[in-house]
Parts: sequence; structure tokens; C-alpha cells
Amino acid sequence: MVLDGRTLKSGCESGPRAGYDGYKRRNGSKVHIAVDTLGHLLAVHVTPANEQERAQVAQLCEAVQEAPGQSVQLAWADQGYTGEEPRQQASEHGIDLQVVKLSETKKGFVLLPRRWVVERSFGWLARFRRSSRDYERLPQVLAGLYFLVFVLLMLPNALPALTQGMSS
Repeated sequence: MVLDGRTLKSGCESGPRAGYDGYKRRNGSKVHIAVDTLGHLLAVHVTPANEQERAQVAQLCEAVQEAPGQSVQLAWADQGYTGEEPRQQASEHGIDLQVVKLSETKKGFVLLPRRWVVERSFGWLARFRRSSRDYERLPQVLAGLYFLVFVLLMLPNALPALTQGMSS
């Protein structure tokens, strides 16, 4: 499993629940997602943008362990999840949280292990305009839209298998 979050600029409907992300310098909501090693969505959690990523580890891990039946044992995350508290929250749910850090002597592009999987998933989301900004009044609707987008993304892969089973 790979964890990450991104900040979405808020629209007029989501403005009252939005927070300010000082790193990105924008008002909005932060969407925290957990994906499997193929990039398929496992869990979504929406917070105001001023919430720290490391504070959301417990909710993401709990949602992930409910979905596949307590089978996730390892999670990769970026430097936003450093510290003892996120590691402890993940271990309470039976997950070993490994933070993948950039090397200090980095020159040019460096491919970090497994972090690219969640970034690719965010790239897939970019194909849907509605997921580029937070237009929703309720955070549950935004989370539901993320699940709907991933169903639409996975559907073409499932169709050949479904139609092959129907023809025999």
C-alpha cells in the first residue's frame, strides 16, 4: 500500500470547510488516499488543507484493513508521514509504515521506490475535470467521486474478462 495526499483548491460550495495549506499556498481541501501496489484506490479521507498528512494515518489504515480483510502489512509514504506517531498508528493496525526519503545529494530526476505508484494514481485522476477542484459541499461526496472515478478507470480492464465469460 502507498499513502499520499494532495491539496485541491476549494470552490464556492466547499469554501466554509476549507483550510489554508501553507506549503502549497492555497485554500482548499486535502484528499488523502491509500492505493495498492497497482495504483488502485483502497481508501480516501478528505480534510481541510491545514490538516497534517501524518495525522490521517490511523483513519487510512483502518479503512484499508477493513476493505481487503486485514491483509495489508506494509505501507510506503513520503516525508510528510515522518515521525513516531504515524508509525505507531500504522502498527496498531498491523501495518509497517516505511517512509521513503529523498537523498540529500540528489541531482536531477531520481525514481523513488513505490512512491511513483500513488503519483500515477493522481495522474489518472487528472483525466476527470471534476476531481481537479473541490466543488462539493460535503467531504463524503468528494470521497465518493474518487471511488467512482477509479471504478470508471478499472472498468475497461474488467470488460474483456466479463465478455469472454459470457461468450462461452
